Amino acid sequence: METLPVKINSRIAKVVGSSTLAITAKAKELRAKGCDVVNFAAGEPDFDTPDSIKAAAIKAIENGFTKYTPSTGTLDLRQAIAEKFKKDNQLEYTPLQIVVSCGAKHSIYAIIQVLVDEGEEVLIPSPYWVSYPEMVKLAGATSKMLPTSAKTHFKITAEQLAENITDKTKLLILNSPSNPTGMLYSKEELESIAKVCVDKGIYVISDEIYEKLIYDAPEYTSLASLGKDIYDLTITVNGVSKAYSMTGWRIGYAAGPEEIMGYVKKLQDHSTSNPSSISQMAALQALKEPEESIIAMRDEFKRRRDLITSAFDQIPEVDYIKPEGAFYLFCNFSKLGASFEVAKQILDDVNVAIIPGEGFGAPGFMRLSFATSTERIQEGTKRIAGWIKEHSSK
Repeated sequence: METLPVKINSRIAKVVGSSTLAITAKAKELRAKGCDVVNFAAGEPDFDTPDSIKAAAIKAIENGFTKYTPSTGTLDLRQAIAEKFKKDNQLEYTPLQIVVSCGAKHSIYAIIQVLVDEGEEVLIPSPYWVSYPEMVKLAGATSKMLPTSAKTHFKITAEQLAENITDKTKLLILNSPSNPTGMLYSKEELESIAKVCVDKGIYVISDEIYEKLIYDAPEYTSLASLGKDIYDLTITVNGVSKAYSMTGWRIGYAAGPEEIMGYVKKLQDHSTSNPSSISQMAALQALKEPEESIIAMRDEFKRRRDLITSAFDQIPEVDYIKPEGAFYLFCNFSKLGASFEVAKQILDDVNVAIIPGEGFGAPGFMRLSFATSTERIQEGTKRIAGWIKEHSSK
């Protein structure tokens, strides 16, 4: 009997696989074969989850807290998140305005699905996190990229934003600190952007997952804190993955206008139901943790940032803008050729995994995560420098 061709949903068929996950998987495969791979690809802290958080999860299992919870998350966790927003960000949210999800990525996906319709546009500063445009495709909408460069420190301006808003524009996605560039918007820059969004009535997803990992600024500014008008247009997204080294626990959260978050709840009701009950108890403990462990991790990442940038200062073929947050160095490798091919050759030739810029909308660039040990950073940059020297001499 002849096999009939499979007809795939047209929106799903357009989605591009994650380049970050693909390179990370290849690096892990090489490691499994015994290769000494330096992994600059991973977008997660290399620190272990704190023991007190693990203990809270174990206690949840032992106490039988293994059943369904409300799809929006437990009331205790949502109250703790509301307290976090008030303490850290000067934001007043009620538990009804908060939805806990299976990671910040899941939160962003759900918000886009709720807010954006076919034929509408989503504005995305470029370079961008690889998943944003694919999520927009899944909503049947169109991504409109706002290109930035090293000259603007990879940040959009209010004037650029205003020039690109049309009658189809529904939403802006703003990520600060940014993945992949590590750039942080100042309070003054955010105020200018907020004014444009309020004047034009544009919603904003403020992706603040790297909020706790900033290095040079004295404080972090949350977009929604800049006045009631922008508060009413902003959905603030965060989670426990980066600050508490809990990437695999899959707990994120979002807060915004109650009506919008009510629709996010409905979507979650019929897709994932609740996030893991055990992970929620771990996240509740994380939000109770003293800041010392976060500060220690942030300070270590700053030290590593300075180490990796000092190494690249010795490689004239590559340039970069020093990241102000997150744990990524975004480098211009364009003098060496197409970034995807260069990344593939570096992995094949010297066993160093880096992410090519194509997936971030930045051909010629590479993203290197410095969420790895000092020894690995030194070894990896040494191998890259050697590869570049050999490649440039050919």
